[in-house]
Amino acid sequence: MSKGKILLLLSALGTGALATGTILSPAFPFWPTAAALAFDLAILVASVMIPGLATYAPIVCWADPGREQVALTFDDGPSPTSTPKLLAELARHQARATFFVLGAKAERFPDILRAIHAAGHEIGLHGQEHDRLLSLRHPRRIIADLERAQAIVTATTGQPARLFRPPVGHVSPRTAAAARRLGLTLVGWSIRARDGRAGARADHVARRVISRLRPGAIVLLHDASEREEFEPASVAAIGPILAAIAKQGLACATVSESLSGGRRP
Repeated sequence: MSKGKILLLLSALGTGALATGTILSPAFPFWPTAAALAFDLAILVASVMIPGLATYAPIVCWADPGREQVALTFDDGPSPTSTPKLLAELARHQARATFFVLGAKAERFPDILRAIHAAGHEIGLHGQEHDRLLSLRHPRRIIADLERAQAIVTATTGQPARLFRPPVGHVSPRTAAAARRLGLTLVGWSIRARDGRAGARADHVARRVISRLRPGAIVLLHDASEREEFEPASVAAIGPILAAIAKQGLACATVSESLSGGRRP
């Protein structure tokens, strides 16, 4: 049972016990039950916002720590300016990565998507648009969003995506149901580089990632800003990160390779 499911179960049991006490004993104060209900609400919100809790579906946040590999992942692309720079640096280090692409950008920049695929990197879905409220949408709308993005990826590369990282990492029961319906594996992260914010410093990003590197880590980076208004700090930070990975005797693998013993599916 996942951490999130355990938290939900314990909070429900606690609230139920307090509510029973309030009903059975008029002298029992109401405030503990009110506090427990507020805690329940906080757990429900956290269950959607924190993918590592895996409350509503299995979510890959770590690969196998028994293998000397890490998985670098990039969100919000493809970008005609920043993605090629990252592809060049990855090629220089002979490193493969996973790119979680937005369908709308993939449709606008098909040549960049094809370049990612041709270089041997894995392509996953990040939705059609970067809809930060996607986890709250009607299930049919979530499915339609992912089907549209999947159609673009398949038409451009000839290969459908198997992985899905929801926008902002939020996973609700609706998100989980849509992923199951489409046969997509949900992917989170174990290291968040915080490189996708305007003003993020490359040295801070590199230091944050390098200090947390472990076998099996899945690193969240960005190959584009959400609206193409700035270049993510990952572009300048990727060189030092790749050098540190090599220095630690680790290899870069795609997410699927990390989950399948290093074999390309």
